[in-house]
Amino acid sequence: MADGESERPLRKIAEAFKELAATLNSQTVDMEMEVAPFSRACSLVSPLFGCLGVAFKFAEMDYVAKVDDIGRASNSILTLTAMLDKDIKENTVRKAGSHSRNLLRVKRGLDMVRVLFERILATEGASLKEPASTAYAQVFAPHHGWVIRKAVAAGMYALPTRAQLMKKLNEDEDSARIQMESYIVTSAPVITYIDKLFLTRELGIDW
Repeated sequence: MADGESERPLRKIAEAFKELAATLNSQTVDMEMEVAPFSRACSLVSPLFGCLGVAFKFAEMDYVAKVDDIGRASNSILTLTAMLDKDIKENTVRKAGSHSRNLLRVKRGLDMVRVLFERILATEGASLKEPASTAYAQVFAPHHGWVIRKAVAAGMYALPTRAQLMKKLNEDEDSARIQMESYIVTSAPVITYIDKLFLTRELGIDW
């Protein structure tokens, strides 16, 4: 526990998104977000899906693969704007495996975690079923077929308890609340920024 910082994913996530939000807030015109720090911050969220068990196994695998792709893109593409515009130029925005498609799905992962944290902080009791079910229903379910929705519903019965999750995250209730509140606040402008990237280019976000 002593060398705990490396084992405290919540703190790393909160710090990384604080920096991303600060980058957006510091720019008054033509906000730009660089791909590298964005993909790094997103990669820190990956362990959270693993902590939630089998119900979110699909999300963990899907999310990790897509964050990895965006991370590789950062070697040759500087900003998220440039990444999207490149796909538009090449007419590959909606193509399976495109950076744009992957970005939209990573954004959903970030949003799911935001809603999950909001519900965890708003509810009491040992069970995470209500927070996890609400987050899934709100963010992922509209984009999933019946088979995946059924599998997730079954997996909800294998979620860790609230105390087990805190233990996995190496936090107590009070310290977790601080980090979760921070992520809720700082992830919101990042999620909104990505939505705007798609909407201002008339690409839509519901596909």
